[in-house]
Amino acid sequence: MATGYLSHTMSTPTNRKKSTISAWVKKTSEGANSTIFGGGDAATDCAFLNFNTSDKLFLQSATSDSADWGITTDAVFRDYSAWYHVVAKIDTTQSTSSDRVKIYVNGNLQTVTGSYPSQNYDMQWSRDGEVQLVGKYPSTGIYFNGSMAHVHFTDGYAYDASTFGETDSTSGIWKPKTNPSVTYGTNGFFLKFENSGAMGTDSSGQSNTFTVGAGTITQNIDTPSNNFATLNGVYVGGGSSTLSNGNLTYTLSNYSYNTRSTLGFTKGKWYWEQKQSDNSTRIGLVTSQFTNDLDTDNVNAYYGNSGGGGVYLMNSASGTSWQITNNDTSRSVTTYSSAIGASAGDILMGAVDADAGKLWFGVNGTWMNSGNPAGGTNNQITFTNGSPDELQVYAGFGTSSSRTVNFNFGSGFFGTTAVASANADANGFGAFEYAVPSGFYSICTKNIKEFG
Repeated sequence: MATGYLSHTMSTPTNRKKSTISAWVKKTSEGANSTIFGGGDAATDCAFLNFNTSDKLFLQSATSDSADWGITTDAVFRDYSAWYHVVAKIDTTQSTSSDRVKIYVNGNLQTVTGSYPSQNYDMQWSRDGEVQLVGKYPSTGIYFNGSMAHVHFTDGYAYDASTFGETDSTSGIWKPKTNPSVTYGTNGFFLKFENSGAMGTDSSGQSNTFTVGAGTITQNIDTPSNNFATLNGVYVGGGSSTLSNGNLTYTLSNYSYNTRSTLGFTKGKWYWEQKQSDNSTRIGLVTSQFTNDLDTDNVNAYYGNSGGGGVYLMNSASGTSWQITNNDTSRSVTTYSSAIGASAGDILMGAVDADAGKLWFGVNGTWMNSGNPAGGTNNQITFTNGSPDELQVYAGFGTSSSRTVNFNFGSGFFGTTAVASANADANGFGAFEYAVPSGFYSICTKNIKEFG
């Protein structure tokens, strides 16, 4: 959500002593406050649930700008490839203090430290005439950095995590219950984010529709049931590097650093797109142990040396000669002379057959040198992964000048701009600017389970 959030003004609550917030969230930042939900007035009497600067969940309620109570999970949450199901259950009528507030993550009750509310305490995020905020702290501009799905709030009713999620009998993975049996209460809501033109639509039956606050909120097909690759917020290079737009936009001004996709693969056929701000944008793959603080041109940039992994990529240029790097267990940096001249704003395409060890690259819908990924011919790189590690899509540049690249692993956006064509793969997943080659797939968990 970055600087975007949703807002709704409450009416007389059902019961301020009991409530539940349930939200599926995918983080994109580390070591920063990131607010999932808040409510109350904008100054002194409010409550909120967030990830704090230690990447722990923190739940607090305050009166007159002074904390009444607050609890923090012992666990930290730094997996940027995963969706977390976060549930906060409030029932201050309970006689045992530790039963009055509980936090669950992926169905597991969390161990917490801090202070609990007094018995029969009235929660500050359920007050008549005040606002509820999804993705923003009540009094300041602390927003949620990442994606959200299936956000529920119940007013006057306290539910366990098992009300909103369950373990998949086949995979053993915690998954959403798409239509949980709950009573929402007067100020309750259920945000599905199904309507891109009305992201605050309430599906609870209570008609508590939210409005979009500042910033831009974009609809994303990356969901808890099918998790798409983004760029890795933990394994990100140093220097002047930033990730934004759900960790799909990478800006950097030092070619010695890089990041890579959160999801990888050891087999299968995969497709992705990336829109460059200018040339000297690299496109290709690295193995997962390749260091994030080494130029891919470096003499040590290969598996078995200090680089730690293989490098298979090209560097965009205005002419038909692009630098090509094919480093497995030794270094090979040459020139490919049958490329397509690129320029600022162009969309680069990548396709890899991990089983055959072949990589194809294209520009604006045309594959280089009449390449045919579907037919397996005229590829730009033939590689052998001599490491035991999975392959990941690389993000980085071949210049020390500032560059930005927007990745589309199937989310349907370059930054905040939607693709014009919305081409899906053969499984119906993803939204790409150009047609996905036959037999190739978007990098998402459902496809990886089947092919990767």
